[in-house]
Amino acid sequence: MILRDFLTDTARALAFLSRLPVPSRFFEGHDGTLSRTVRAFPLAGALIALPPAATLAAALLLNATPLLAAFLSIAVLLAITGALHEDGLSDTADGLGGGGDRARALAIMKDSRIGSYGAVTIVVAIGMRAAAIAELASALPPVATATCLLATAATSRALMVWHWSALPPARADGIAASAGLPEPASRHMALMSGLLLALVFLLPASSLLATVVALLAAALSASAFTAHVRRRLGGHTGDTIGACQQVTEIAALAALAMAA
Repeated sequence: MILRDFLTDTARALAFLSRLPVPSRFFEGHDGTLSRTVRAFPLAGALIALPPAATLAAALLLNATPLLAAFLSIAVLLAITGALHEDGLSDTADGLGGGGDRARALAIMKDSRIGSYGAVTIVVAIGMRAAAIAELASALPPVATATCLLATAATSRALMVWHWSALPPARADGIAASAGLPEPASRHMALMSGLLLALVFLLPASSLLATVVALLAAALSASAFTAHVRRRLGGHTGDTIGACQQVTEIAALAALAMAA
């Protein structure tokens, strides 16, 4: 029963975090909240990263340049997720960068139009990810580079759960508020499973030092981002949760690239 419940949560997490088809039976009787489902976010993140990681390894083995292979893997990831987290990062950048008070920032973030802060942030974010992955591909074998993507995907999904639980909802009627706050036990499981998956994937692929540096970079970036959101907005939104995933994944990849 426990395993079946966790597999159900994993299927629901995949449906929430990606465009992958999930059978409707996993949602029978479900009220739509994610309070327990978040415990499966790290595993779902690793599963979502499997096709991009396989694309990266295959492209490198076929003698593609590291930068081309990196962009191909990112393109596959964006197709799978529908740029869900990138959209959150863009909206967050527009809201926090646009100036004004809390109400003004939240209003900007709710606007579906992309502003200059959001556009520039997306370009920089994708460019930094591609550059970091390419640097890893130049230092590590193709399969090892691919497993680094699985590790950072799991880690960043765990830390987005932490961000979610560390702040109250900024809007009482927002999507994040309707999804519910992560249950403490589910938050703990997400953090522990994210750490375990990171160690399983990173230690065989890279050095202990690089692994520690990457995890510290991800944790510190999550803490700094969450503190900034608390000061500016007083709480989380669906956009800041997605932005936290992006910030921590980029930090982990950049740290790995520099320490590998």
